[in-house]
Amino acid sequence: MSEYKLASKQHPLHKSQVQVGDELVGGDELSIIAGPCAVESAEQLDEIAKGVASAGVRFIRGGAYKPRTSPYDFQGLGKEGLKLLREASNKYQLKVVTEVLGSFLIEEVYPYADVLQVGSRNMKNYQFLKELGRLDKPVLLKRGMSSSVKEWLLAAEYILLSGNENVVLCERGIRTFDTSSRNTMDIAAIPLVKELSHLPVIADPSQGTGKRSLIKPLSLAAIAAGADGLMIEVHNQPENALS
Repeated sequence: MSEYKLASKQHPLHKSQVQVGDELVGGDELSIIAGPCAVESAEQLDEIAKGVASAGVRFIRGGAYKPRTSPYDFQGLGKEGLKLLREASNKYQLKVVTEVLGSFLIEEVYPYADVLQVGSRNMKNYQFLKELGRLDKPVLLKRGMSSSVKEWLLAAEYILLSGNENVVLCERGIRTFDTSSRNTMDIAAIPLVKELSHLPVIADPSQGTGKRSLIKPLSLAAIAAGADGLMIEVHNQPENALS
């Protein structure tokens, strides 16, 4: 058996789809997750939610708690941001995908989220992953910014081993020597992971490149490589975005 014992494509107990309410990630249809990097206000979120819903998107992303490199940058609205996400999602019939920064926030985020996101910085927080594995909601596991495919899949094993089989992987670019874009999108990782694992894989070209002009071509490349979905950053006034 593969060293990825639970995530292995050959594992007899697993299927390549994750159920999120009445929506599926994986399978024949492409899943799109769209929304702002950070929830800034009720007006901002309502306008964006309305726009993505009208475009046929079924999942809204938004950060209520934002991990930022600089402590002086906007950190999100906290619980108020979670409430706004839930209100907008109910109004426009969307599923909420939002990041949980650590074990201390699981209880607070859980009631408002349909999918719990693990950010790049937390991919190797193994005790945290174990706790998420004991929950009954899907987990979106982003690849660590300097992590190998092996480390990424083994991180997923921590969640699966704790009992939560609903894991979606997200390729969000890795840190390399090249600074031409924010990160380097590892398109090859998408078919490789699908070769090794049964888990659905989506791509985040917004965070993966940090350049608006590159999002469309990288989205198409990810789809051609076999991605099950995309996570796209959307803002109604991108030049004035706080994050």
